[in-house]
Amino acid sequence: MFQDQLVSYSGVQPSGNLTIGNYLGAIRNFSTYSEKYKCFYCVVDEHAITVRQNPAELRRRTYETLALYMACGLDPDKNTLYVQSHVHEHAELAWILNCYTMFGELSRMTQFKDKSSKHSDNINAGLFTYPTLMAADILLYQTDVVPVGIDQKQHVELCRDIAERFNQLYPCTFTVPEPIIAKSGMKIMSLADPTKKMSKSDENVNAVVYILDDRDTIIRKFKRAVTDSETCVRFAEGKDGINNLISIYSCFTGKSFDEIEKEFAGKGYGDFKLAVGEVCADALSPVQEKFRELLSDKAALEAQMRKGAEEASYYARRTLGKVQKKLGFVKL
Repeated sequence: MFQDQLVSYSGVQPSGNLTIGNYLGAIRNFSTYSEKYKCFYCVVDEHAITVRQNPAELRRRTYETLALYMACGLDPDKNTLYVQSHVHEHAELAWILNCYTMFGELSRMTQFKDKSSKHSDNINAGLFTYPTLMAADILLYQTDVVPVGIDQKQHVELCRDIAERFNQLYPCTFTVPEPIIAKSGMKIMSLADPTKKMSKSDENVNAVVYILDDRDTIIRKFKRAVTDSETCVRFAEGKDGINNLISIYSCFTGKSFDEIEKEFAGKGYGDFKLAVGEVCADALSPVQEKFRELLSDKAALEAQMRKGAEEASYYARRTLGKVQKKLGFVKL
């Protein structure tokens, strides 16, 4: 480790509008790490293009994702905030790691199987080697911990395998990272089909609550959320819809499931859905206000992109240089 502080790394794709699943499972928790770790927070635009993107929308969402990082409490003076494509070492290390990643390992990735079924007309090599680019993202910064949702844990485990394999051949090259999975907000489910994860690419807009949805829209979506034929607010097996709403309410209020059940004892689902919508809207309101303020100053966002890229490149160059030397590449 070349830093004198433990390192944390996270990235969010600028593809689609970010949801409360992204917020509760990841972004909201990011700021808590900056006191303990040297934190790198990346807008992973290179990952986004495994699926066809509208160029204008990708550019716009890249600015928006960076603004949301800061609106959600990430201080640019305490964290390195940058855009992936501005640091070319990510792509360079990814190619090298491709040569130390087994075909069978990549073929077992559940996200590749899921995305292949959804985008059967575009099963490209980038979609297949996505986890190797993610490993490069992490290993470039000698990362100690990676805060991820439960669905990304498999990718971090592969990253660990790649790092250990490389270290066996070329000792002391990479720090082997550990995943950190938040106890709350690990996996927020769809409001329309609570057996599936809430996805920003869901075609049913009522299934997803976006961070930037206005108050009325948020409350309306929660009122339409799928539950069950009972009326009792309780967390139990087989009650996927109400369990999801209890989890969301718990994330926003900090209350335990038992406390929530007592709070809504004798009340119906209608009252509970409204309460979930209101606490969600209340929590997101200051984030949205700060986001609009940041997005109004494009020059300031671009200045932050440059600053973040310079900071990230400093560390990325050192790791990539060490790797290239160990491999026997000629350095001019």
